[in-house]
Amino acid sequence: MKVVILAGGLGTRISEESHLRPKPMIEIGGKPILWHIMKEYSHYGFNEFIICAGYKQHIIKEYFANYYLHNSDITFDFTSENSMTVHNNVAEPWKVTIVDTGLKTMTGGRIKRIQKYIGNEPFMLTYGDGVSDINLKELLKFHESHGKIATITTIKLSQRFGVLNIEDDGKVNMFREKADEDGERINVGYMVLNPQIFDYLENDNTVFENKPLENLTKDEQLMAYFHDGFWQCMDTKREKDLLEKMWSENQAPWKTWED
Repeated sequence: MKVVILAGGLGTRISEESHLRPKPMIEIGGKPILWHIMKEYSHYGFNEFIICAGYKQHIIKEYFANYYLHNSDITFDFTSENSMTVHNNVAEPWKVTIVDTGLKTMTGGRIKRIQKYIGNEPFMLTYGDGVSDINLKELLKFHESHGKIATITTIKLSQRFGVLNIEDDGKVNMFREKADEDGERINVGYMVLNPQIFDYLENDNTVFENKPLENLTKDEQLMAYFHDGFWQCMDTKREKDLLEKMWSENQAPWKTWED
């Protein structure tokens, strides 16, 4: 199953870092947060990624083009043959497709643009700026159990994201954008979507979190997966520092993989 990661936004709330690189390439423990997210999925056996790039998308492409150079011991010999020897070629079991989905394209438009890479099959989707300890196999199992078009992962947190009204069995009755003070469950990404989702996406101006999710709700095609564990986005410098501190102290709940 393919994993789509939204990684094209400007990251204006963390401009201290994002003026130099895309927000998903901001590092936690010396690795881009995008890498951390991909390692989460890979731990559960999901190794084919489609990255929806946009702002400074060349940086993401260059990172993966030189991935093994970034992560291996290398000898450059300029004395005789001007050769390069890779001593421990560090690789991942990944297939990564990076798509330039436009500089100003909205989230729904970015998803629409990668339709040809998905084909007629379900896929996973998440944001390129948040990490979690969610059990992705259980998430997929839940999605397959209800037969609806879309599953979104939710946690109970008072923040600034889309708000949901959900029945005990996970059926979503209402989706709306955030208010200043909300204590309901919120959408944190980590979604599973059937290919019919593309019928709800119109063009580059489509904001996935607005009309598409609202219309899925009206059609009774949106379900919520309850996650009561760890999730943290990296919207601000303070949140970046928090994740960095967790990682440096070996207290990173999202690190489910072995070194």
